[in-house]
Amino acid sequence: MTLQTEPQTLSPNIRSFLGDRFRHTTIATVNPDGSPHQIVIWYLLRGDEIVVNSRQGRRWPSNLRREKRANVCMYDGDDAVTLDVELVDSYEGDRAQADIAEMARSYYTPEAAAIDIAKFEAQQRVSFVLRPVRVHVHGDPR
Repeated sequence: MTLQTEPQTLSPNIRSFLGDRFRHTTIATVNPDGSPHQIVIWYLLRGDEIVVNSRQGRRWPSNLRREKRANVCMYDGDDAVTLDVELVDSYEGDRAQADIAEMARSYYTPEAAAIDIAKFEAQQRVSFVLRPVRVHVHGDPR
């Protein structure tokens, strides 16, 4: 895959905003007919990369695999960080299951996470590693 633009290093304040507490993100992809598709998902911040996970068969992963790019937005009130991202890796199996379990434990109480993790274990999951290529800041995210 060829990068369209140079990867962006996230500044400390952006990294703090994205990783200080667990926010949902919206991911926007492009459908085969050119129309947009947007959905709310969980994410993990690993260094400067965003890891997202899905059950196999959903629309946005198919779009991401085809286009190799997306836009994600994390927000808190009037403050937001929007990232244009490119797909740098994807994987299934135990690693993808570990990612969704980590996300569930991060977003939910231990009891609620255990219920969801049991449900996820019965699904085929896929994780995507997304690299920011453009960072847009709205408001004053800290």
